[in-house]
Amino acid sequence: MKYSAALSMCSSKRCERRSPTGYIDFPKQRWIERMILRGEGTCLWVRTERSTMNTKLLVSIVDDDESVRESLPDLLKEFGFTSRAFSSAEEFLASDALSQTKCIILDIVMPGMSGLELQQELKLRKIATPIIFITARRDETVRSRLIERGALACLIKPFSDTALLEALNPAFQVK
Repeated sequence: MKYSAALSMCSSKRCERRSPTGYIDFPKQRWIERMILRGEGTCLWVRTERSTMNTKLLVSIVDDDESVRESLPDLLKEFGFTSRAFSSAEEFLASDALSQTKCIILDIVMPGMSGLELQQELKLRKIATPIIFITARRDETVRSRLIERGALACLIKPFSDTALLEALNPAFQVK
């Protein structure tokens, strides 16, 4: 199955031509677009493939920080994704969400199994789910190493809605 939730930014003139309701159905195309953020001069649109409209795009959040586990699901819902939050890597590995997850938002430093260890465990199990790491530490060396190991992105907390959506975008692109 192929997924897409493409991000596009536009000028407000383009948005006025598109839709005042923030939702556009392209009957002759394979996608539907929905505005998710409207700012001064720019807007963010999510393009969703028709083939995914009835499919849940599950993003799993693995973070020991309760505030992250409570706030990210709301934001992901605004972006059109479903989500499940887990307080540890072990909890995620034991869940039924492992096989359904299309992208993981993963904290690097957690008690017990770390985010890096979870990434290695998934590789050992031959599970190639895209990972976006999140961290409070501003260490460019670690960030570079994570990207080299296959992470889509490494976001530093606190991160913007736009940064998260841009990081999620490659995980759901049609290939």
